[in-house]
Amino acid sequence: MKLKSYEDMNLQELDVMKEISSIGTSHAATALSKLLQKEVRISIPEVSVLGYEETVNQIGNIEELVVATLVQMSNEINGLMLFIFKMDLANEVLGRLIGRSYQSFEEMDELDYSALEEVGNIIICSYVNAFTQLVGVEIDLSVPSSTVNMLGGILTVPIAEYGYETDKLMYINAEFIIEGIKFSDGLLMLPDIASLNSILEKLGVL
Repeated sequence: MKLKSYEDMNLQELDVMKEISSIGTSHAATALSKLLQKEVRISIPEVSVLGYEETVNQIGNIEELVVATLVQMSNEINGLMLFIFKMDLANEVLGRLIGRSYQSFEEMDELDYSALEEVGNIIICSYVNAFTQLVGVEIDLSVPSSTVNMLGGILTVPIAEYGYETDKLMYINAEFIIEGIKFSDGLLMLPDIASLNSILEKLGVL
């Protein structure tokens, strides 16, 4: 029976998404490791279907400033990919790439935001490339866009995009571990409902 919304997913379907996410985030960690030339591991991800407020609380504080990289998915799978940088991970990345560190995102300039956008795009592309190979689908990705905003504002974007289908978000909770230190971030893969059904059908669980 086809799903009508994210919250219709059962435990088996969520487990399958978790297994795929585990491989996808592992590929993302490898890409980040090559970029930073540091050891990067990833915690075992949890995939949760959450409401807006629950997702905000999982990632951080509603008024917390973050930088987000957004990529549109099209072709066989339609939807959004969103990667959220919190301050600690942003400083780790910028410190390694361009030798800069900040107390707040408000202190950054265009070069800093451009660097974070590129890293966010690399993380998303690595995740999606692994995903396409596992599921056997073709996904085209848009040119990335990024913004700095309060976390609560960032997460209204997917709600506005797909609110006609669902008021839930699929949050992939995994932490990058860089040379033994855990860094918080947020990764959301948000296929539309037709695409989610297609994914689960190809994986044989729907």
